[in-house]
Amino acid sequence: MINVGESAPDFELLANNEKTVKLSDFHGKNVVLYFYPKDMTPGCTTQACDFRDRFEDFSSADTVVLGVSPDPISRHQKFVDTHGLPFLLLVDENHEVAEKYGVWTLKKNFGKEYMGIERSTFVIGKEGKIVKEWRKVKVKGHVDEALEFIKTNL
Repeated sequence: MINVGESAPDFELLANNEKTVKLSDFHGKNVVLYFYPKDMTPGCTTQACDFRDRFEDFSSADTVVLGVSPDPISRHQKFVDTHGLPFLLLVDENHEVAEKYGVWTLKKNFGKEYMGIERSTFVIGKEGKIVKEWRKVKVKGHVDEALEFIKTNL
């Protein structure tokens, strides 16, 4: 588990554009790193489209948006193409990064227990430290809340 004020764990993951992305590539910019369970599902689609719709506002605030899920690259690219997502989706098939950030958790749904992504968002400041986190994110209004935090605090 990581906490606000700590250095964000660096990582290297493949993105939907088939290039390797490292968190450290974005040093000097703010980063919104959001973890979501699965491409093409209703909540995840709403969240991704909300980030898409506010993408220019995040860019104007010197902030990069990165989405992370265990989906494979082909599914990420289909998600990007279907919804016109202007930001990178990162492949964490082995959930190593999700574990580093403490968002790979036991979930319960319809009486079944399984391991999966707990919808979470981290704001990483220009120096690479976690400045804000949201866990167990409710999609409605979340992107606006994250943007407001960045505009007000960074």
